[in-house]
Amino acid sequence: MSLSFTQVLSLFLCSALITGLITPVMRKIALTLGVVDLPNQSHKSHSAPVPYLGGVAIVVSTSLLTLTAPLSSDAREVNLRLALTILIPAILMALIGLIDDVRQLQPWPRFIAQNLIAIIATGILINSNTFGSPTGFLIIDYLISIVWLVGITNAINFFDNMDGGASGTVAISAIALSFLGFANGQFLIAAMSGVISGATIGFLIWNRPPAKIYMGDAGALFLGLLMASLLIRFDPSDLSQTKSFLIPLFLIAVPILDTSVAVLGRISRGDSPFKGGKDHLSHRILQLGVTRRITVMLLWTLTSYFAMISVALFYSTGTTTNLLMFSGALTWIICFYMFFFMKFSWIVKALAKR
Repeated sequence: MSLSFTQVLSLFLCSALITGLITPVMRKIALTLGVVDLPNQSHKSHSAPVPYLGGVAIVVSTSLLTLTAPLSSDAREVNLRLALTILIPAILMALIGLIDDVRQLQPWPRFIAQNLIAIIATGILINSNTFGSPTGFLIIDYLISIVWLVGITNAINFFDNMDGGASGTVAISAIALSFLGFANGQFLIAAMSGVISGATIGFLIWNRPPAKIYMGDAGALFLGLLMASLLIRFDPSDLSQTKSFLIPLFLIAVPILDTSVAVLGRISRGDSPFKGGKDHLSHRILQLGVTRRITVMLLWTLTSYFAMISVALFYSTGTTTNLLMFSGALTWIICFYMFFFMKFSWIVKALAKR
């Protein structure tokens, strides 16, 4: 599949436009059906009911453009089949999320369903020969892939706890991945990442603080599995194995950071990791008296930093590579320490005054 920069940009713009137009329609449907997020639990940070189903708009626009994009390229059947191998598991994951949005599934049935879909997705990755071999042992690689797919999917779902937080973060990461895919000659990754970034930006128009609609689990799980699948398919063959590992990790570093801080904090308190709470990065920043708008901008800034590290790492050589890897890893560790132990109040307050 070969695409020009103009074609990728067109997919991005079309995705943003379609999502931006569909989202208010889904908002009206959600309000009519009563599919809303009520502020009736302690971990909820909003004060008024907000409709779900924004994720349906993301799923529809992303699926539509993902299925039509290969038709404009060479080897249409091959490219369409490859696109479907990524899209079908993500749609199945979105259906689980949609059921959860409407009927509130219990954590364990939802987690089991996610693992079953991840097993299917991993099998497709291996059978379609679009999957690398990190360890060289098929069974271990299979297990690692399942953990990666489920972990990243849930990381993005957990991160969807602040108006515009998840949608903006995914948009930034997807833009960087689209650029890297294009530069690496992996045009399917470039195209699908471009569509994802366009969809999330189109949705962000309605999801920015104060949010008029949420993507819900349907959108968050869909985006999570898509991003996890695309990141695991990103194969910079000319790069070292360490860089190949770190580039995807840095691209999704902020949701991983958020989940690590929240889950480890709950475990240390003796709580269930599936239990909701006001212990995510966004909540910890809000506790300092910072506005929602500044909070989400700080999260976007941190995501942009790691995205730039990833892009720079792709092109770096020699000593520069080591410096970038060290800087990215050290930044993540420092952020984890500061957020976990709440040792960052003076930094946030200083930035908020600017």
